[in-house]
Amino acid sequence: PRESLAAIRIEGAVLDGLQLRLLFHLLEQAAELRGIVLSAAHRFPRLTRAASELADLRPLIRTMSGKILPDGSLSDEASVALGRLRREIEKRKKSIRTSLESFLRSHRGDGALREDFVTVRDDRFVVPIVAGQQRKVDGVIHGASGTGQTLFVEPLETIGLNNDLVRLRDEEESEQRRILADFTSRLHPESAAITATARALGHLELLFALADFAADFDCCIPAFSPPENRRLVLDLARHPLLEDVLRSRRLPVVPVSLSLEENQRTLLISGPNTGGKTVAMKTVGLLALMAHAGLPVPAARVEFPLFDQVLADIGDNQSIEESLSSFSAHIAHVHQMLDAATPDTLVLLDELGRATDPEEGGALGVAMLDSFRERGAFNIASTHLLALKVYGATTPGVLNGSMGFDEETLQPTYVLRLGAPGKSAGLDIAARLGLPPSLIERARAAMSTQERDIARLLTELHEKLAATRQLEADLTARIQEAAARERALSDDAARREKAKLRELETRSEQALAAFESRARETIETIAQSGERRKTAARAELKVAKAKRELREELVRAVHPETAAANSSPRIEEGARVRLRGVREPAVVRRVLANGRFEVQAGLMKMQVNADDIEQTLAPSKDTSTASLPRNVSFQPAGPSWDVSYREINVIGRNAEDALAEVDKFLDSVSMASIDRVRIVHGHGMGILKRAIAGLLGSNPHVENFYPASPAEGGAGATVVELK
Repeated sequence: PRESLAAIRIEGAVLDGLQLRLLFHLLEQAAELRGIVLSAAHRFPRLTRAASELADLRPLIRTMSGKILPDGSLSDEASVALGRLRREIEKRKKSIRTSLESFLRSHRGDGALREDFVTVRDDRFVVPIVAGQQRKVDGVIHGASGTGQTLFVEPLETIGLNNDLVRLRDEEESEQRRILADFTSRLHPESAAITATARALGHLELLFALADFAADFDCCIPAFSPPENRRLVLDLARHPLLEDVLRSRRLPVVPVSLSLEENQRTLLISGPNTGGKTVAMKTVGLLALMAHAGLPVPAARVEFPLFDQVLADIGDNQSIEESLSSFSAHIAHVHQMLDAATPDTLVLLDELGRATDPEEGGALGVAMLDSFRERGAFNIASTHLLALKVYGATTPGVLNGSMGFDEETLQPTYVLRLGAPGKSAGLDIAARLGLPPSLIERARAAMSTQERDIARLLTELHEKLAATRQLEADLTARIQEAAARERALSDDAARREKAKLRELETRSEQALAAFESRARETIETIAQSGERRKTAARAELKVAKAKRELREELVRAVHPETAAANSSPRIEEGARVRLRGVREPAVVRRVLANGRFEVQAGLMKMQVNADDIEQTLAPSKDTSTASLPRNVSFQPAGPSWDVSYREINVIGRNAEDALAEVDKFLDSVSMASIDRVRIVHGHGMGILKRAIAGLLGSNPHVENFYPASPAEGGAGATVVELK
């Protein structure tokens, strides 16, 4: 509410009723949120620092509560004078209507009346008179209809009453201005606190919006690599806009995974048209900007160097106004990027060397990439040009990548594969898109032998790469199988060793028993002479101590693992754990890499290290099947953000069924902490509307209710504000 906040800082300024009501609502929300966050200050110290800036002005707001209606008008209880004036106004209106109805009855048969009703012109009550018949009526003319056939006349007998009504309305308006000025002046001393509260609410709104986005898109917190070991890593990254579009169509999004290091900062992506090269580049650029803006990013894991800027040449920047062709616009843009690029820059180049002769474009593209590489920037470029594919395969520090293409279905797979360039497959895709086969065959015949050989070579290269990966997978499986056999042999050896240790432990216990027996006999002999009883007691203590130390030494020798510190128990998904600094037990949702876990404590989801887990807990008992008293059932309320809990439609129900549904609905939304709902009951005969109004008037959850605005259904719906 920027305008309202600016106004209350000005001495003597007056806000209208709607502005004041919105400010009151904002301050009530702020006070409520402050109380909620501060009650959990030990769990959320950072949110507590933000919430501490929220002002608690409920005592001030309480003095003005209920005096401004939802539409911004003042209620009759806003002041004693306002209530009295409005009662007098209604009394005057009734007197005027009575007088005019008497006037209409007296002139009903003389032909002067156009219609038998009372209307208002210029805030004065008048009656419609037929033009030309005004001589039959004593009064003041206040205008005519659009056709001129009707005159609106105020009879002489109501002039005084209308004058009184105008005076009372002027007094009412003056009293309303006084009340609004008084309310505004009460907020003036707190203007700085109110402004800080609005700013803090905006900050908290942003934090929770980021959390909602992170949960909705399954985001991770980005990491930044140190300057001495710069890395750009994306693991299962998705473009949020693409994911949102595909999600609405119930289609899966194909994630992007790639990795660039300090000694390999350039990635050259090739592959089929419509294969996803540009989307992959945009995903990298957008997620880099999101990470630097402090946003969670939709990926399993990301790591970026600290970039000072992201430079991109994506799309056709042709301009007729500026006399720029596609090629000249491309060159001009790249020239600007070369001037601005630094070692801490991310450079994205789509279709490098396009819109000119392929040989010259390839040579130019190689020179451009080399220039960016010499500046130390991280580069990602896409191309269809052979020269650039060869450059990527033969230049140290440059990595080739290709977007997948299914040779059987002629469909792109949108999977980015690193290590080899891809073929453009333009003719195959053109055939899939519907070009006539004869045209495709003519195009194939027109291709040079070299181009066909290179396309075939790339196809064979991808086949060999796939075979190599299959061999790698087989080798990994064999390594795992060998490791399993090694573990089995190790377990067998451990079992044998344990058997030997048990035998040694038994013999040790027997030796200890014999030692204790001989020591006991010796002590009893010493104790027979009275003067040596103290010596015998000391000897007995020393024997017990020696026995204990000997037993501990034997345990360390036989079971060395028990002397070491207890290793942490294996933590699996679904385990209940206690976290350091968190009072509420948490549940392990996912086991991540590098000894990290994703856990959920209450409504809070986070990623923690193994060191943050103090102990594992016993599984919680399932209380879902706990028996309830007879004739008692439990149904949890929906979450407060579920749209279905903000409105109920009872049109067509009989009154009894409708009241039962509305009563249950009010219970549910109250449990879900929803503050405003709408009940749609329709117009009809008004029976359902009156029955629901009676229920709302006595319901303990209801703070206020009133007819909906025209945009929300008008008189056919009722808006309910809950406590």
